[in-house]
Amino acid sequence: MAHPKRKISKTRRDKRRTHVKAKADHVLSCTNCGAPVLHHHICPECGHYRGKLAVEPKVNL
Repeated sequence: MAHPKRKISKTRRDKRRTHVKAKADHVLSCTNCGAPVLHHHICPECGHYRGKLAVEPKVNL
Protein backbone atom coordinates (compact mmCIF):
# COMPACT_ATOMS: atom_id res chain seq x y z
CA MET A 1 0.00 0.00 0.00
CA ALA A 2 1.07 3.55 -0.64
CA HIS A 3 2.28 5.70 2.26
CA PRO A 4 2.78 9.44 2.36
CA LYS A 5 6.38 10.44 1.86
CA ARG A 6 6.10 13.43 4.22
CA LYS A 7 3.74 14.54 6.97
CA ILE A 8 0.99 16.92 5.88
CA SER A 9 1.26 20.06 7.98
CA LYS A 10 -1.68 21.31 10.05
CA THR A 11 -1.93 24.44 7.93
CA ARG A 12 -2.10 22.49 4.67
CA ARG A 13 -4.67 20.07 6.15
CA ASP A 14 -6.82 22.93 7.46
CA LYS A 15 -6.66 24.81 4.14
CA ARG A 16 -8.13 21.76 2.44
CA ARG A 17 -10.96 21.63 5.00
CA THR A 18 -12.05 25.30 4.77
CA HIS A 19 -15.31 24.37 3.01
CA VAL A 20 -16.17 21.48 5.35
CA LYS A 21 -18.62 23.04 7.77
CA ALA A 22 -22.21 22.74 8.96
CA LYS A 23 -24.89 24.81 7.28
CA ALA A 24 -27.68 26.57 9.15
CA ASP A 25 -31.23 25.33 8.54
CA HIS A 26 -33.45 27.49 6.34
CA VAL A 27 -36.20 28.56 8.74
CA LEU A 28 -39.23 30.46 7.43
CA SER A 29 -42.42 31.67 9.06
CA CYS A 30 -45.71 29.90 8.33
CA THR A 31 -47.99 31.92 6.03
CA ASN A 32 -51.06 30.79 7.99
CA CYS A 33 -50.07 31.10 11.68
CA GLY A 34 -46.61 32.69 11.64
CA ALA A 35 -44.85 29.86 13.49
CA PRO A 36 -41.25 29.02 12.53
CA VAL A 37 -41.16 26.22 9.93
CA LEU A 38 -38.34 24.46 8.08
CA HIS A 39 -38.26 25.02 4.32
CA HIS A 40 -40.41 22.47 2.37
CA HIS A 41 -42.01 21.11 5.57
CA ILE A 42 -45.57 21.11 6.89
CA CYS A 43 -46.20 23.53 9.76
CA PRO A 44 -46.28 21.52 13.01
CA GLU A 45 -48.58 24.09 14.65
CA CYS A 46 -51.43 24.42 12.14
CA GLY A 47 -50.75 21.64 9.56
CA HIS A 48 -50.64 23.96 6.53
CA TYR A 49 -48.24 23.71 3.57
CA ARG A 50 -48.09 26.38 0.87
CA GLY A 51 -51.31 27.98 2.09
CA LYS A 52 -53.40 24.78 2.11
CA LEU A 53 -54.33 22.42 4.94
CA ALA A 54 -52.14 19.32 4.46
CA VAL A 55 -52.76 17.42 7.72
CA GLU A 56 -54.99 17.89 10.73
CA PRO A 57 -52.97 19.52 13.53
CA LYS A 58 -52.36 17.48 16.68
CA VAL A 59 -54.58 18.42 19.61
CA ASN A 60 -52.86 18.37 23.01
CA LEU A 61 -55.29 17.48 25.79
